[in-house]
Amino acid sequence: MSSSRVLVLNSGSSSVKYQLLDMADSSRLAVGLVERIGEETSRLKHTPLTGDGAERERTGPIADHEAALKAVAAELAADGLGLDSPELAAIGHRVVHGGKHFTEPTVVDDAVLAEIERLIPVAPLHNPANLTGIRTARALRPDLPQVAVFDTAFHTTMPEAAARYAIDVETADQHRVRRYGFHGTSHAYVSRTTAELLGKAPEDVNVIVLHLGNGASASAVRGGRCVDTSMGLTPLEGLVMGTRSGDLDPAVIFHLARVGGLSIDEIDTLLNKKSGLIGLCGDNDMREIRRRIDEGDEQARLAFDIYIHRLKKYIGAYYAVLGRVDAIAFTAGVGENAAPVRAAAVAGLEELGLAVDGELNSVRSDEPRLISPEYARGKVAVVPTDEELEIAAQTYALVGRH
Repeated sequence: MSSSRVLVLNSGSSSVKYQLLDMADSSRLAVGLVERIGEETSRLKHTPLTGDGAERERTGPIADHEAALKAVAAELAADGLGLDSPELAAIGHRVVHGGKHFTEPTVVDDAVLAEIERLIPVAPLHNPANLTGIRTARALRPDLPQVAVFDTAFHTTMPEAAARYAIDVETADQHRVRRYGFHGTSHAYVSRTTAELLGKAPEDVNVIVLHLGNGASASAVRGGRCVDTSMGLTPLEGLVMGTRSGDLDPAVIFHLARVGGLSIDEIDTLLNKKSGLIGLCGDNDMREIRRRIDEGDEQARLAFDIYIHRLKKYIGAYYAVLGRVDAIAFTAGVGENAAPVRAAAVAGLEELGLAVDGELNSVRSDEPRLISPEYARGKVAVVPTDEELEIAAQTYALVGRH
């Protein structure tokens, strides 16, 4: 394929993140962000990674996603990287929810759009914005392949025993209630990169991936295929997160409604935006929590301990699911940068063959690396995630096949 560039778009409700990559060598040509779309104070930050690489910023009202993408196109054109370039092979779109139907990256047509739209009830915050980005990009370049890459796709290999909730089957099927999982592009990239780090093929490696950012999820990956993951129908299930509760007794919801008098919307807001670390100690930034712990703050210490306790439970559970664990990989903002989290999560797991070398763990690097001692049976890795590269690679591979 002579055209080797892929534009990756991640369209949120009021923002568009983008990267332009050249898949001939996986290099980045430009990155940027449009935020506060629809407000008077909209802002576009654009950084070309060719030439002098100086960041450009423009502020002022950007009415909608169409205006945002046109502004992005203008910035790219100013660097000679415009959307009309013959070098542009495709546009890859992050789509949060693909349900059971979309198990792989998919070239977008009207039927695909309709199915993504049908999934809005299970992803009301994300899929509408993802759809808007796709439709806008199609209007700007109707001749160009648009590819949807789904956060849920990597997890569609989960067996039914892991994907189903133990509720009435007919009710579950009628309302699409099952465990879908999220952060799939990150889990796919990190599990594969971890295998490379070990010098093995993905199909020969069992990995527990811990994607720890403000949103957090774990996955058990056997031979390159996900067999379990911590997020479920929505991104609320699983680990303690920045503002989300993760696992809790479902009856807590009934209790808050009946005894506390909270509405469904208030409970939704509580569990998604006012829980997790911010609910426990008032901070969702792990750096600030660690600073408070160093100053003797007991509330911050308890929040950290609850976070680690849940994380350790999932490591143990996924060890049992996999039977053999070749590596645990930490990734995303907290996983890549918070050495105390990595050390605490693995502490006491020596009987499982897991350990962290204190000196290796303290080193900061943007490169994938092992932080376990030589003698450890199971390796512990830090693998910076690269969801945009993964989306671009999947997009380019699909367009190449077509």
